[in-house]
Amino acid sequence: MVYFHNAPASLRLKELAKKPLDLTQEGALTPERIRAMRTDGMGLELLYATERVSHETLEALFSLSLEMGVHDKMVAMQAGEKLNCIHGYPSENRAVLHTAMRDLFEHPQSSPVASQATALARREFEKLKSWIHGVEAAAHFTTMVQVGIGGSDLGPKAIYLALRAFQRPKRHIHFISNVDPDDAAQVVREVDLSKTLFVIVSKSGTTLETNTNEALIRHYLEEEGLDPRKHLIAVTGEGSPMDDPLRYLASFYIWDYVGGRYSVTSMVGGVILAFALGFDLYAQFLKGAHEMDQIALKERGFKNLPLLAALLSIWNRNFLDLPTSAIIPYSQALSRFPAHLQQLEMESNGKRIDQEGNSVSFETGAIIWGEPGTNGQHSFFQLIHQGTTPIPLEIIGFRKSQYGEDLLYQESSSQQKLIANLFAQALALSVGQKSSNPNQLFPGNRPSRILFAEKLDAHTMGAILSFYEHQVAFQGFLWGINSFDQEGVQLGKRLATEFTKQFVHKNKGEPLDIRGFPLGVAFLESI
Repeated sequence: MVYFHNAPASLRLKELAKKPLDLTQEGALTPERIRAMRTDGMGLELLYATERVSHETLEALFSLSLEMGVHDKMVAMQAGEKLNCIHGYPSENRAVLHTAMRDLFEHPQSSPVASQATALARREFEKLKSWIHGVEAAAHFTTMVQVGIGGSDLGPKAIYLALRAFQRPKRHIHFISNVDPDDAAQVVREVDLSKTLFVIVSKSGTTLETNTNEALIRHYLEEEGLDPRKHLIAVTGEGSPMDDPLRYLASFYIWDYVGGRYSVTSMVGGVILAFALGFDLYAQFLKGAHEMDQIALKERGFKNLPLLAALLSIWNRNFLDLPTSAIIPYSQALSRFPAHLQQLEMESNGKRIDQEGNSVSFETGAIIWGEPGTNGQHSFFQLIHQGTTPIPLEIIGFRKSQYGEDLLYQESSSQQKLIANLFAQALALSVGQKSSNPNQLFPGNRPSRILFAEKLDAHTMGAILSFYEHQVAFQGFLWGINSFDQEGVQLGKRLATEFTKQFVHKNKGEPLDIRGFPLGVAFLESI
């Protein structure tokens, strides 16, 4: 078996990394290089001339992808093979089939496992379509609140905000995620409960934060003299404790082969997006994601946009030893998209063992963060330009604005100024600035790449979401890790349960369990 750290191409890349391309050297960044180092698909362009890669580096990176068999792994993933596993150890041992959730637009050509998953997704898709049309016909409910945490909140919220420009009239959307009671209280104060639907999202039906917030919402509804069953929608696993028609107006199903951070295109995002945007626009979002799935599945080499992006990330993380990456969308609509990508990548690839259970001898997932440009330029870009640690940038931009409402100021439009700033940052980071004044010296040679599209519409948003999902999956395939479980969150959950038990003792007037949980009790003594 070939392992990442000793693959022939990996050893070659280590040698190349000793003298990587210096973007500040004369003749390194040329107009010809900028024109040549771009690739496109589905209306998305990936511009990577400002990455510290030579043609020799790119050849070695693609050789690495062949040696690690990442294309075969993508085929296996979309066919429903059990890739969510650690061989030889107890693990989730599941298929990974978020791609089946949007494979709704052609006859499936994959395995029986994927075909069955697609059939179930289509069933829920048609059920949602009928339900949405019924809600629209009744014209009573104008507000929807999604109640969930992690992947049940971050992804749906990010996509909703991204496409809010196309929201149907008289629709109001809110999200509750934090178990902090102020989160729910603030939302409830902003809505007319009699015209509000609450979507409760928990695959297991037992997520503590979500169950707690649901109890709060039921309390608020009952205080207003409203029947909670007529206002609550369940999105959960079939047969879970939440799959109860006596307690919910409607139920939509999700499956264990769709991880939370990969679940936006399932019913986790479907109910609220279809309500907010209308069903046709929601379908366009799914179609965009599906078409990018096909690029990840079928295309090889430079035309496989997410694979190319994954290889560039691997070069920065493992061979240039850059520990972090910033996602900078030059679009206010994508204000929460970096937060979603933070979970997507850090929960997926923040792993210290490979799929054989061996400790890895190399770095895995990068630290992901970001904010929209141009706001970030007036915030943390000082450190990016002149700080001691180079931070690669993944920049996202669009030729046109969503609303099309703009004007000329000083003979250029707002959108043109936005794009000007986008390209200026990539150029400034790469070439830097020489100066005899050390305070005005910009070292440059700091990598970035740009994902560029015509306009942020539903179809394009689906493609961008899928692009990043597959970029993360390809990274995991290259490292040989499991990108689809999240054991790292379990220990904290278990300890939180133990702390909660102590509060139960306290609320009953009983002594705390010092023998059973001495460290926890020591923390609680300050309360």
